[in-house]
Amino acid sequence: QVQLVESGGGLVQAGGSLRLSCAASGRTFSLYIMGWFRQAPGKEREFVAGISGRGGSTYYTDSMKGRFTISRDNAKNTVYLQMNSLKPEDTAVYYCAADWSFGRSDRISSLTAEYDYWGQGTQVTVSS
Repeated sequence: QVQLVESGGGLVQAGGSLRLSCAASGRTFSLYIMGWFRQAPGKEREFVAGISGRGGSTYYTDSMKGRFTISRDNAKNTVYLQMNSLKPEDTAVYYCAADWSFGRSDRISSLTAEYDYWGQGTQVTVSS
């Protein structure tokens, strides 16, 4: 089992940047595919980006490509989401999630149902 704690959210003006962090407990962090999702008020939770266990592969929703970068530091049990050129429509609660990948392919899923553990979320608000 793993516990996830996000941090780094806040209020930023359009065009600004934020870096979110997600710290994980446990000793098997590298065996989890990690994902970032977001949920805006009145909308479904949507996939933002994912990264394979050793960090060799990443996957982004098309609208985030070029603006957001996911990375991880397995020595620190932490995954990051660098967000640049933020827009008001990026306003949402951002969640990190862990998908146990031991013994199967390292395919990064964009489906919420594929992820086993979730953090509590961190609010990102982008003002115009």
